[in-house]
Amino acid sequence: MAVAAVREWRARAGQGAVLLDGFHAVKHAVRFGAVLPMALACDKKAVLELADQLAPDVRDALDALVVETDEAALRGLVPRLHPTGVAALAVRPDRAAQLAALAHLPRSTPVVVLDQPRNLGNAGAVIRLAAGFGATGVVTTGELDPWHPTVVRGGAGLHFATAVERMDMAELPPGPVFALDAEGEDIRDVVLPDDAVLAFGSERSGLSAELRARTDRLVSLPMRAQVSSYNLATSVGMTLFHWSSTGERRGPGQV
Repeated sequence: MAVAAVREWRARAGQGAVLLDGFHAVKHAVRFGAVLPMALACDKKAVLELADQLAPDVRDALDALVVETDEAALRGLVPRLHPTGVAALAVRPDRAAQLAALAHLPRSTPVVVLDQPRNLGNAGAVIRLAAGFGATGVVTTGELDPWHPTVVRGGAGLHFATAVERMDMAELPPGPVFALDAEGEDIRDVVLPDDAVLAFGSERSGLSAELRARTDRLVSLPMRAQVSSYNLATSVGMTLFHWSSTGERRGPGQV
């Protein structure tokens, strides 16, 4: 069975399946309804013990899904095997359905836009934050693929808990655009509406001219003088926390 599973893995991976590397990524994908055709582990018993400790709600699903194989075979399939020794392949959500979710109004939670991001790890961390706050979705512009394996790894499987897509500037979801910029007004004096589009410039060059032209309001995060900037994921986290604390709704638990 393990040999057949490895063969099937190679076939599905070649067809563009999404790689979920590590227990938490697999756990989150199962929890949020991802379609997982298969999962492999070096030690299935250890994976189920982790589920008993950390995620009993998905334990039975993992028991039915995971096939045990030897570590050498799994390392040959996964570029950088997670210490938990489990990985899965998932079906990427339908793009049309994702775009429809992002465009739907009325919207009760913001959309996060990353304008031409460059760092794959940062993008993954932002998706994890957005899922945690119950954001409607994360949109990227530019060349970075938000479903790149490194981004998915950084997102810990939470791509399946929110809508994630790359879009052109002209396609951005509807809603008032609040863009983060050092020259903007202090965010502490601003109430971010639930249907806001929260936009963040690239780590290197900030907001593009195209995004500035779409922006309704520039806002800034409080920052000590002579400190240049915050990490992108930190900026997104601070902004979403401000929304959750002062917006029309009150926090992730109510989303």
